Amino acid sequence: MKKLLLLVLLTVYGNSFSQYYKITYLKSSNGALLENQDPVWVFTNFQHTHITSESIVNKKSSFPFEQTLIFRDINSFFQIASLSEKRMISTKDSVSLAKQTFEMLPETKTILGYQCKKAKTIINSNTIELWYTDDLKVKGAPTVLGQNLGLVLEMVRNGNFAITATKIEKVKLFPSISQWNKPIDPLTYKDLLWKSRFTTIEVFKDQIINFSDQSKSNDSILRFANGTIAVRKVKLPEIKVGSQIFVDVTEQSNGDAYDRTGSLFIIPTSKTKSFMDGLKDGAKTLPIYNNGNGKEYQGVVATEDYNPVVELMRFFTPFGVKQYNTLQLKDKTWAENVLYRQDVSDLRSLLSNQEVWIGINIGNYDKGGHKVSASITIHDEEDSKANPTQIFPLFCTNNIMEMAGQEYGTMFNSEKGLEVTFKLDKPLKNCKLRYITTGHGGWGEGDEFVPKKNTIFLDGKEAFSFTPWRQDCGSYRLSNPASGNFPNGLSSSDYSRSNWCPGTVTNPMFIDLGKLEPGNHSIQIKIPQGLPEGSSFSSWNVSGVLIGE
Repeated sequence: MKKLLLLVLLTVYGNSFSQYYKITYLKSSNGALLENQDPVWVFTNFQHTHITSESIVNKKSSFPFEQTLIFRDINSFFQIASLSEKRMISTKDSVSLAKQTFEMLPETKTILGYQCKKAKTIINSNTIELWYTDDLKVKGAPTVLGQNLGLVLEMVRNGNFAITATKIEKVKLFPSISQWNKPIDPLTYKDLLWKSRFTTIEVFKDQIINFSDQSKSNDSILRFANGTIAVRKVKLPEIKVGSQIFVDVTEQSNGDAYDRTGSLFIIPTSKTKSFMDGLKDGAKTLPIYNNGNGKEYQGVVATEDYNPVVELMRFFTPFGVKQYNTLQLKDKTWAENVLYRQDVSDLRSLLSNQEVWIGINIGNYDKGGHKVSASITIHDEEDSKANPTQIFPLFCTNNIMEMAGQEYGTMFNSEKGLEVTFKLDKPLKNCKLRYITTGHGGWGEGDEFVPKKNTIFLDGKEAFSFTPWRQDCGSYRLSNPASGNFPNGLSSSDYSRSNWCPGTVTNPMFIDLGKLEPGNHSIQIKIPQGLPEGSSFSSWNVSGVLIGE
């Protein structure tokens, strides 16, 4: 293979009796040239074409970047990607250029003084029109498409986006490319190129979240609450303002058949006390919140010396995905796992250039439990106009330490509900409350199955109210093999619920609070929580973070 690559390089960049051309292309949308673009450069002769760009040739391109070499003598092409200064990958595409089919149309037009013919094709529902000339006796194009037609001087997609030749020059040689490594298969090549465009931080890999007194911590991952919580310290790079940040969680049953509440969360440690203290020393060591109903709620609201956890993602496991895929129903092919993916860019300032404790939990009482993986990806935005923000963790009643005695979120059975006070040292504008809410109580009249209005008060005045409710739960049936089936023809996973479905993420609400002046403020949450029925009771998992500029 190395001999073949060397032969290819010598063939392309060695002496040739054919004429060499360099064509410059610019992109336009709806007839207007795109601003600050990197011109496409195509070098071509009778047998070979090199697709590159001005910045690549002048060694000013940022990584990763990609170039393409066309070989008409073997009717195929190589793609070469430079992922970094020291890493280059390549692939030989197995699809023959000869297999490209076009409809030849009668129209003609002149581009840069050359008579051009028109060809059309449809790719992925996009109509592509190519204008090509035979006058120069060479072939080439600004993309792989249409390389064997002639010299393509314009490519138009869907009538509104164009790549058009603006200059044709005669040159003596092609620009050089350093010898690249042995080609890899096209799918692996595309995957490596795609992943090089963003930063991935792996947090957990195939982590078991179960209920067992045999659960043990190791050097990097701490286990708490009989194994239902895993925590790891993670170092994150500096993240540019306006960049996109995503969290991904993959889950499958490792024995538990039920739908469970899960959370991927940050443990703030900027104050004297933190949730880590409760994990290590017990929930009773956390600050206590009282609403007058006689119960004590541990670590749920911010105080002068404590911040509650910040939920990156609230998710719900389906009924037994993977472990119970042996349960068969006609015309149902069960999913192998569930992928939860969520944009958390709004929490950038809690992550950027920080070393943070990140935890994951799934409330369950099963020895096998669940298997999860979690990662964070960072996608830079070069021209963002976003403003930096400040973040204040306020409350979280999701009883993450449920299996270690943390009280359920039943504080909404009183007039007070949940109330937290906080102090601002400086004014904060464009404030938003990032609010996550889900209702629980898994019987017919429990709050899981009964819509309940959530009302948010700011400094004693109603700021927002809504009824959280999901009616699309049946869309996720194929992730729920162990879901119970009822005489009415419905599965348990079909039923609408208070803002969650088995196998889904619960999205946060962003509640506008306007500008907040320096001084003390309060936020209060009221929900008409349902009454207990026997040993069953309703509860609400709500969490809130104040975000402002």
